[in-house]
Amino acid sequence: MSNRILLVEDDQSFGAVLKDYLSINNFEVTLATDGEQGLKEFTENDFDICIFDVMMPKKDGFSLAEDVKKIDKNAPIIFLTARNMREDILKGYQLGADDYITKPFDTELLLYKIKAILQRSTTIEDDEQEQFKMSNIYFDSMLRQLKVHDENYKLSPKENELLKLLCQHRNDFMPRDLALRKIWKKENYFTARSMDVYIAKLRKYLKEDEGLEIINVHGEGFRLLVKN
Repeated sequence: MSNRILLVEDDQSFGAVLKDYLSINNFEVTLATDGEQGLKEFTENDFDICIFDVMMPKKDGFSLAEDVKKIDKNAPIIFLTARNMREDILKGYQLGADDYITKPFDTELLLYKIKAILQRSTTIEDDEQEQFKMSNIYFDSMLRQLKVHDENYKLSPKENELLKLLCQHRNDFMPRDLALRKIWKKENYFTARSMDVYIAKLRKYLKEDEGLEIINVHGEGFRLLVKN
């Protein structure tokens, strides 16, 4: 069964193109062209994720998001907009947005982010999983132990948390900001550089296993690729 997306975008030509792109990637997309229509669709139907423009007639995207969160506080929302002022981005996140993407944007990156948010809602339920067996590794996050072939490693707390998050998102996109907020509790230049150091350490541990690879995704995050 396809995941359902509510796309609210007042630029009808752009909205139609994006709807077609998401549809050929196996999403069921409902397109609304103003905020009031978007709220009506959300009220009357079930959606797995919402994508809102900000500048729209009748009801802007921020007001729409507030109304949606009153109905379902857990509804995933992505803002997709030309408004790139810091104040707008902060307001979007303060309203509970899962992501804020400014136009123009990479459609493939948007696809990765949608999939990551949808998987995140399921991996939250799997957050209690402590043991992972993939390819030639065995990872016990409760004990902070990683075994690659016959080599055993005792992971540091942050190495452990980061690898656990990658395992939960295996074969899918893990956003940098998700890891920074969840593990480092804040997002800035220094925490981002720190995370890159830990990614490098994890790559060093996993290099003996050709069935696993941590790859960069457009500088926006990482993906733990399980090849076999």
